[in-house]
Amino acid sequence: MSISAQGYVPARLAAIGAGVNLRDAIMTIDQTALLATLERIASALDRLAPQTTAAVDFDAADAFVWHAASCGFTPVPKVNRVDIGLLRGIDLVRDLLVENTERFAKSLPANNALLWGARGMGKSSLVKAVHAQINAAGAGAADFRPMKLVEIHREDIETLPALMSRVRPAPYPFILFCDDLSFDAEDTSYKSLKAVLEGGIEGRPANVLFYATSNRRHLLPRDMMENERATAINPGEAVEEKVSLSDRFGLWLGFHRCSQDEYLAMVHGYAAHFGLAMDKAKIKAEAIEWAATRGARSGRTAWQFIQDLAGRLGKRTD
Repeated sequence: MSISAQGYVPARLAAIGAGVNLRDAIMTIDQTALLATLERIASALDRLAPQTTAAVDFDAADAFVWHAASCGFTPVPKVNRVDIGLLRGIDLVRDLLVENTERFAKSLPANNALLWGARGMGKSSLVKAVHAQINAAGAGAADFRPMKLVEIHREDIETLPALMSRVRPAPYPFILFCDDLSFDAEDTSYKSLKAVLEGGIEGRPANVLFYATSNRRHLLPRDMMENERATAINPGEAVEEKVSLSDRFGLWLGFHRCSQDEYLAMVHGYAAHFGLAMDKAKIKAEAIEWAATRGARSGRTAWQFIQDLAGRLGKRTD
């Protein structure tokens, strides 16, 4: 390796002054520079090399959160969920999701599920409640393997193939859950989701189901679909390309706004469950006023009212 003028001249003067062989001095400088260069190269290669992923202890919990940056899982010791018996006004979709999930837990064929519809009507609550109920029902059985619920955030959906590869060899059934799934005009990650759910060369692992919730039936905003139809050479094909994403879900479960009677049934159900001692007529009047101030009746509105009522009565709801 050549030596720069800045390094060579001082080295030569120092060597002459000290009576050291000039050739030895130059070789020493060459070796030092070479080692420094090799260390920089090795450091750069270490940064470029893929990070090794730690082994996952799926026995640590029944629920996990997927972290895309580290390709890792964080166990959730206590899931934020509501007992399935407290979910009112969604009996049909509840029974369909329970039946589908029970089949999956028994290693029988089951469908990916899209829970879509009105906000606050218990879509994500139902997924978590069904998971808990089936695990509780199967606990103690000799051949029962508890299902694992893994939440993947909407912005990490492109890492779904990596997530599936991590859980594929595990000896448990997994429900991969994405809450509030939807795609905007410039978002193309829906294409990778389509391939992963159905149609990809590797296919969905036999021990994996994908459950998603969305306020949109086709996961795309209406103006995006109308724009595709208006600007495409073949409008029908353009819209079909995007609508076909929801076709990857074999089970569509629609959630609709509840009536006042259903809303009050939710409120009274929560009040009885948590032992909130107040006259039913007064609870009804306050619950109706609470919903009116928010301009909506839903399971979420009922829960928020109960939180307020429990706080005023000095009761805990955890």
